[in-house]
Amino acid sequence: MKQDVDIKICGMTREDDVELALSLGANFLGFIVYPLSPRGITLERAVELAASVPNGRAVIVDVETSADDLLRYRDAGFDCFQIHASLPIAQKRLARWCEIVRRDRLWLAPRVAPTDVFPESVLEYTDTVVLDTFSKDQVGGTGHTGDFERFASLKQQFEETQWMLAGGLSPSNVLDALVRSTTSRIDVNSGVEIAPGIKDSEKLRELFRLVRGV
Repeated sequence: MKQDVDIKICGMTREDDVELALSLGANFLGFIVYPLSPRGITLERAVELAASVPNGRAVIVDVETSADDLLRYRDAGFDCFQIHASLPIAQKRLARWCEIVRRDRLWLAPRVAPTDVFPESVLEYTDTVVLDTFSKDQVGGTGHTGDFERFASLKQQFEETQWMLAGGLSPSNVLDALVRSTTSRIDVNSGVEIAPGIKDSEKLRELFRLVRGV
């Protein structure tokens, strides 16, 4: 099955995995600098790994990022800035993030619980929303799949926004996720790993074969 789907492979920690993901046609690679993440690396290490990534494809990922840190990430040369944040997100904070990196490069990942109303105000500051599976004890990277139907509904309701589906995607469920969510962008991490931050080359190849038909 060949589909026109943008694929982001996140949680990169090794040069070999970066090289393989790029060779398979990954649209974006994610580098997590949140220190509490099992895939967290230093900014310096992220810069090293991103050095071989073509322009426009390197995404730095953090949680509740301070303005000072976001300035450092921007000045380090990253292309997109994915920020996970708990609700409510202060408008002043959103405006500052947007001012630093521009809305087209700011990827917001609000932590939306199943009982939460989606915070439409965030759409004033970003073109891209990453919708991950909610966990009250974990920020992003839960490894569990989310509510595909709710994703599809939000995507239909807010057509001007680029919606990216995250949460537990793997070769075993990606085709079902694509159909049920109607997404054209996926963020894959733990579902193609041997261990946190260590990608499984066969699972990576299988994912791209299923989605891209290559």
